[in-house]
Amino acid sequence: MLTKCLEIDGYQVQTAANGREGYEAICTGKFDLIFLDIKLPELSGTEVLRKIRARGIGTPVIIITAYPTVKNAVECTQLGTMAYLQKPFTADRLRSVLEGLSLDAQRRSGLREEVGRLLKDGDGQTALGKLKSALAQSPADPQIYQLLADAYEQLGDPQTAEKFRRAAEVFDT
Repeated sequence: MLTKCLEIDGYQVQTAANGREGYEAICTGKFDLIFLDIKLPELSGTEVLRKIRARGIGTPVIIITAYPTVKNAVECTQLGTMAYLQKPFTADRLRSVLEGLSLDAQRRSGLREEVGRLLKDGDGQTALGKLKSALAQSPADPQIYQLLADAYEQLGDPQTAEKFRRAAEVFDT
């Protein structure tokens, strides 16, 4: 059902038969979003998530489960999941989650514009404060690291800018 809903809405979908196959696909491919079921054969969704994060893969992840527990929710949230879908879910619930992710992207775009304006107006400290606050909310977002790099570069601190550029590259893999 998940694959069909996504394809009907125009998404390109790649599936995996088990956790190990999914992990290998994630490590060798480039994905905009990953759906992981907690209960997968061979390698659990939580273990796949733990392994990809250990490799520095910061692709957004949505966890799916029929067996929600506080422990799983906390662990997955700490590993940077974007959402937690409980089965059974409807196509409307799926679309709602995806729209929420789209709103996050729009907020980042607004952040980029606001930071650009602040830097242009010479208010670098306010720009850095906004970016650091955004980073605290989304610590695996490569775009925020890149904005921080750009801000530090514009403020005349190329060494710090380079550190944030490297961080952006790590989270963009």
